[in-house]
Amino acid sequence: MYVSMTDMLHKAHAGSYAVMAINCFNLETARTVIRAAEKENAPVIVNLYQDHLVNHCDSELITPIVKILANRTNIKVALNFDHGQDVLLLKKAIQDGFSSVMVDASRFGLEGNIAMTKEIVEFAHPQGVSVEGEIGCIGAAEGAELTGNSMYTDPEEAFRFAKETGIDALAISIGSSHGNYPGGMIPEFDFERLRKIKQLTDMPLVLHGGSGSGEKNILQAVQHGINKINVGCDFMNANTAAVKNRLRQQPDINYYDLVDQVEKDSLEIVRHYIRLSGSNNKN
Repeated sequence: MYVSMTDMLHKAHAGSYAVMAINCFNLETARTVIRAAEKENAPVIVNLYQDHLVNHCDSELITPIVKILANRTNIKVALNFDHGQDVLLLKKAIQDGFSSVMVDASRFGLEGNIAMTKEIVEFAHPQGVSVEGEIGCIGAAEGAELTGNSMYTDPEEAFRFAKETGIDALAISIGSSHGNYPGGMIPEFDFERLRKIKQLTDMPLVLHGGSGSGEKNILQAVQHGINKINVGCDFMNANTAAVKNRLRQQPDINYYDLVDQVEKDSLEIVRHYIRLSGSNNKN
């Protein structure tokens, strides 16, 4: 069933669990994520990162693929434009049928962030499309700056941002970073900050950079109010590992069988995160 994020995240907010948003970029990755959610009877969000959308699979191409896959199943599936930084691309994704978009405008400062996010909300909501906004900044673990205290979300700014933009979900910064953490490090989360933001905003909150954050952090984040968790690297790493393992075991395997087997092998990491988030059997 093809839906926006609105209802699934409101239910997660009311039920104190989180919905997984897994970064995909083609038919195979989207199908794997949806099949994993089917096995766990869980709602799920197919995330498309802006760079992948621009360079690999544009919104006009990916939308009908995900819609067909979603409407062939009874679980709720949303298609979300992840980290949309370009107004024209965000609006095109909405027009092409994305059910949800995430506006990444934190680089413009609070006023600029509010203005751009509000513009997208006013464009999206009349078309039944949900909007996620971001306040605070999330670093990158791979070859860049890890999230530092200065990037963390200010609770009062979060409250104002949510109120003035009319967003459906709020991505916040509490210590996670995008990418693979160096040397297997596990970040420290500021759970008191999360608790304050949840109390002030009383709305679905989003954790970006879920990969490598550690089970304990994920469980506590959900307990303190996170209702959507983004995972990209751990899923992509599982796909890469599956390719290597299959080629090691069957170096002469044909490409079709390889891709088919990789889908099956990489499904388990998605199921693991679904159970960790508490969204299994919550469809």
